[in-house]
Amino acid sequence: MSAAPQNTSTAAREQTARIARLNDLARSAMGVACTAVATVGFRSLPEADQSCVRELIETFDAFDEDNDPHGERDFGTIYQLEDGSWTTDRPRVRDDERERVFWKLDYYDRQMEFASDDAADPAITRRVLTIMLSDEY
Repeated sequence: MSAAPQNTSTAAREQTARIARLNDLARSAMGVACTAVATVGFRSLPEADQSCVRELIETFDAFDEDNDPHGERDFGTIYQLEDGSWTTDRPRVRDDERERVFWKLDYYDRQMEFASDDAADPAITRRVLTIMLSDEY
């Protein structure tokens, strides 16, 4: 009797791991492995800041239980410190932040009309990575 739940659990873990790998690929190859979009607020940042944030998203690995409770690596936060530098490390004090940028991945069907039936299957799923200021979320 315990074999079926274990197999289901194993299958679910494998599906989550596959989604996470596909999301890693989408982030590292924005515009190729996914469609990348940015909000008006993010696009209002200076070009150098936008570029720095995109680089940090591409290499983002600061996942924890707070920002990745399902293990899919589909959401993250980039922080701009008071000195103007950007980091994936959360400042200890909110006053040390100048800006906060969120990025998130969503999964659509191939026609981009509905949610994907299976985010682990790239044959039927298109990923959209959205970059936004935290107050636009």
